[in-house]
Amino acid sequence: MIEVDNNLFVGDERDYEFNVSRQDGWAVVHACKDPYHRQALGYKSRGAPKDHPEYLVARRGNRLILNIVDANDPSFFAKEMIDQALDFIAESLSKGEKVLVHCNQGESRSPSIALIYLASRTDVLPKDSLEEAEKKFISLYPLYNPKPGLREHIRQNWIQYCNRQ
Repeated sequence: MIEVDNNLFVGDERDYEFNVSRQDGWAVVHACKDPYHRQALGYKSRGAPKDHPEYLVARRGNRLILNIVDANDPSFFAKEMIDQALDFIAESLSKGEKVLVHCNQGESRSPSIALIYLASRTDVLPKDSLEEAEKKFISLYPLYNPKPGLREHIRQNWIQYCNRQ
């Protein structure tokens, strides 16, 4: 688990299970379908029912649970889901909570969400170029290694993310 900005941490499933889940004062973005989204909605099939109101995002108290997998196709990543994660992070930080954004391995989904947050909501990363933002972000979080589908989603939506107020 690495702190990439004041009270904003990026990590993996173990960071949540063995550290954060046992402490007060934390908000968590679970950026992984398995096991957290599956547990929250209780589905046993391959995927969540598409007509479920929490198909993309489930909120349980101080936890935001995303139905997100590392797919090679950028269309698998819903901008509205990532926008909700960004809003949740901002809301939680404004309440003085520490925030952990984690996925299973801490390499692709969680650092990508943190990168977008830092570029769109702070002055920590440059907004003009995804490549420049990534270069700076890697100095903060060396494990950043986005899978092709998510990287392409970010590239396609970079201007929209960074122009958001």
